[in-house]
Amino acid sequence: MAVEWDTIRAKLYIDILQEANVGLFGIVVIVVVVLYLLNSIKILAEYERGVIFRLGRLLSLPKGPGIILVFAPIDRMMRVDLRQVAFDVPPQDIITRDNVTLKVNAVVFLRVIDPSKAMVEVTNYQYQTQQFAVTTLRSVLGEVELDELLAHRDKINLRLQSILDQHTAPWGVKVVNVEVKQVDLPETMMRAMAKQAEAEREKRSKIIHAEGEFSAAQRLVDAAELLSQQPAAIQLRYLQTLTEIGVEKNTTIIFPLPIDLLGGLRKLLQQDGETKA
Repeated sequence: MAVEWDTIRAKLYIDILQEANVGLFGIVVIVVVVLYLLNSIKILAEYERGVIFRLGRLLSLPKGPGIILVFAPIDRMMRVDLRQVAFDVPPQDIITRDNVTLKVNAVVFLRVIDPSKAMVEVTNYQYQTQQFAVTTLRSVLGEVELDELLAHRDKINLRLQSILDQHTAPWGVKVVNVEVKQVDLPETMMRAMAKQAEAEREKRSKIIHAEGEFSAAQRLVDAAELLSQQPAAIQLRYLQTLTEIGVEKNTTIIFPLPIDLLGGLRKLLQQDGETKA
């Protein structure tokens, strides 16, 4: 009888252990599934898109923004930033069309328009755009003269932007703008340009001075013609000059003697001499 109770007790223990193992296995499975699902949840910001490769094949549309599910290892996601990016083009030694050596650098602004193409069509779109910018900067600036580069920089920037945009359009990348940032001139060229600017300023000053002399002479001619119409006007002008001199409290006054008065005196003297003769 005792043996039977021991057998029954052993069977109960075995059944309890089996049920516990089954329950523990189920709990482990549930925990693994929950962790897998939690790990599959990805959150993308408003400026991000997720390019999904499912079993190596690209899905038609990128995912995001917000919460998305990526079931690894079946799916593989690559994040793409849609914000505008700016990078500097390193300084380049340029020889212009008029054989002037310059050191020029620029800055390029770009953004991703099609995330799928940016990941599939090119390995690193920023690096490749930078290399295209270097070669394009050299070729375009080598076709212009120094004066055109300094005076019409906006046109050169638009030309650089259009050329780069043609290269990057198949990648889904838009070159927003290109700006020639700095132009370093040789010291000899800077001195020559300073001499040229000085000569130009001197030329303009002489022209302005000559125009002023011409205008003053023209006004004097007009004034003399106006005064000649009324002989008394010159006398009034003399009196006004005396008034201006007297205001300054000068001890010496120079009184201008009218030439007409001298002419009248000379005629009187001639008439007196003729009568005596």
